[in-house]
Amino acid sequence: MDTPAPATGRCSRPPGWAAKVTVPGGDHPWQGGGVTSRPLRKLGFLTIGLFDRDDPRAGHESTLEIIQLGEELGFDSAWVRHRHLQYGISSPVAVLAAASQRTSRIELGTAVIPLGWENPLRLAEDLATVDVLSGGRLNPGLSVGPPMNYDTVKEALYPDTADVEDFTYRRVERLLGFVRGDRASDFSGKQGVVEEFSDRVEPHSPGLIKRMWYGGASLRSAQWAGEHGMNFLTSSVVKAEEAGDFAEIQLSHIRAFRAHHPDGERARVSQGLVVIPTDSATPEQKTKYAAYVDKRTPRTREPQGPARMLFSRDYVGSSAEIAEQLHAHAAFREIDEVAFALPFSFEHPDYVQILTDIATHLGPALGR
Repeated sequence: MDTPAPATGRCSRPPGWAAKVTVPGGDHPWQGGGVTSRPLRKLGFLTIGLFDRDDPRAGHESTLEIIQLGEELGFDSAWVRHRHLQYGISSPVAVLAAASQRTSRIELGTAVIPLGWENPLRLAEDLATVDVLSGGRLNPGLSVGPPMNYDTVKEALYPDTADVEDFTYRRVERLLGFVRGDRASDFSGKQGVVEEFSDRVEPHSPGLIKRMWYGGASLRSAQWAGEHGMNFLTSSVVKAEEAGDFAEIQLSHIRAFRAHHPDGERARVSQGLVVIPTDSATPEQKTKYAAYVDKRTPRTREPQGPARMLFSRDYVGSSAEIAEQLHAHAAFREIDEVAFALPFSFEHPDYVQILTDIATHLGPALGR
């Protein structure tokens, strides 16, 4: 696991940043290796939101400032990770509630909330509340399965029900029902002088159900998400169930998802690879970025662990170089939304540089 570094600095805009980026001359070929890719329709980014144990506010403020910068640079979406009992965002919904009050346009997502830590009814209330506060900009991403290191935390998390908790897809179905407005109580109406009760989760945000995402790394998850009409988040890690090539595995997930989704080819998929453009990076930053990628590269060569998890390579270099490599990526060619993942353990100025280069160089090179 990466060691968190203290978040430092305030949000500063480098010279030449622009609120919205266009490609000079209008048209762009969006091609690589002789194969045409779809031009990007939505450009987003994902951050883990690290903080220092002894000064957690600074890290949270840095995350909020990065989201604000993303909006100013013209990004379509900003996503946050979760990190329970670690030094990263433990309450993504709370962080996005704050972000909703500092922004006005950018969509705000979670990638992803592990439902094993959550009560679906209570989470539905929180999600709807933030969606209302944001004006309908929330994009909740979810996953299921037992909480990480469950044996060490189950007595604190579920002291009375640890052995009977349901960590299957049924947990997602419950949440989707509550978000949709299904009945949550057998009682509604007035009680006493001033109390009035609803039989569904309140507030209700009608459009939220269309913006629910499932984060999947397996063929089964991709198919399940499609069958249940969700959107699909695919990231930099997949299960090597069939082929041994990351891009081909990810492509099979995207196609399985769309084959089982009511919207077919129009079903929304967002890809979350790690990209580190260096167009405006200093020599010191380039050295740091190269060392980071070198450290993580060995895990991309073969599946890891009993679950055979296969990690994507990190993409580092000029925006032109990264764009060429992405255009040659079999799965990238079939998506038109991305939430590029910011690297772990970097400092605030590094994220400002990376985001600015994505917005002003890489995005246009990908057709955004």
